[in-house]
Amino acid sequence: MMRNQDILCPTDFSATAERSLHYAVEMANLYRVNICLLHVTSPAKSAHWYGIAVDTPAALEQQLAEFVDAKMQHWQQQMQAGLAPGLTVYPVVHHGQASEEIVAQAAHAGMVVIASHGSSGLADFLKHPVSADVVKLARCPVLVVK
Repeated sequence: MMRNQDILCPTDFSATAERSLHYAVEMANLYRVNICLLHVTSPAKSAHWYGIAVDTPAALEQQLAEFVDAKMQHWQQQMQAGLAPGLTVYPVVHHGQASEEIVAQAAHAGMVVIASHGSSGLADFLKHPVSADVVKLARCPVLVVK
């Protein structure tokens, strides 16, 4: 039940995902629950592109981990500032296929607050949005933010 389970807020660090943070904070304050801020990394050669150029796969993985940690810490602090006293945002980073990891984490959540999409233009047209999979497969309510 929503009233005693955390809100899951997956992020890909896009502008749309940033807008979803505010909705997650509002819902957490309303229901007096914590927020799980989730980011799913994928292999460097796949869908995620963070604009990092390095020489070796190990160096790329290190750079990616540092980038994700910094972003998660920043977004956690931003969300925490809007939460009522006694509530908390805890960051979780998984590695794998985004839809699968989010749906698996949603099994422990009372609600998912997710951005409708992170990319735009042709890339968005050509790939199936993760949010559509989450809406279809999650067993809890899903709020999709445009």
